[in-house]
Amino acid sequence: MIVKNAELETVCGITSKLPENGQIEVAFAGKSNVGKSSLINGLMNRKSLARTSSAPGKTQTINFYAVTGRRETKKEAQGMVSADEKVYLVDLPGYGYAKVSQNEKQKWGKMIEDYLHKSSQLKAVFLLIDIRHDPSANDKQMYDWVLHNGFSPIIIATKLDKIKRSQVQKQVKAIKQGLQVEKGTRVIPFSAETKQGREEIWSVIEGFLDAE
Repeated sequence: MIVKNAELETVCGITSKLPENGQIEVAFAGKSNVGKSSLINGLMNRKSLARTSSAPGKTQTINFYAVTGRRETKKEAQGMVSADEKVYLVDLPGYGYAKVSQNEKQKWGKMIEDYLHKSSQLKAVFLLIDIRHDPSANDKQMYDWVLHNGFSPIIIATKLDKIKRSQVQKQVKAIKQGLQVEKGTRVIPFSAETKQGREEIWSVIEGFLDAE
């Protein structure tokens, strides 16, 4: 996807009504400071549209980023043609932040659950895990919770540039084992610094566009 335009279109808080978008949505979940905003910025080719922060738990809303881009699509008997397409990248609140009250966490959980159940356009949930560490209890809980809500998470192993190349496969295996992922679950290593993994993630998203 060659991104032509990207903008924050809708922000939903606890009492907000979810938007009824006409294009597909893919959501991104992950604990605080896992690099979610950096990933979304990287996918959109923007530096700071999705706000990054050193303060954990900053994302307290569901943010809908509208991305319009051009890619080569194959149409029957017509060969390769270019087409503009639109997709929504949906940033979910970060989890596992200790300074947020339990009551607040429950409200966020209900908000996310409502979205997972009610969005007619949501095609996939990407779960971000820091490749440097074994998955935490919160990560495992989130993975199981997304499964319970009807989606098989695609794992993005962030902060790839922080480890040696020789450690990558070992850490990917540790993530799969720690989460006890379903057979066939895809794990995509990603670096916000080098953008390694960006095209692979877009390829997954474009697969949902092709299925429309």
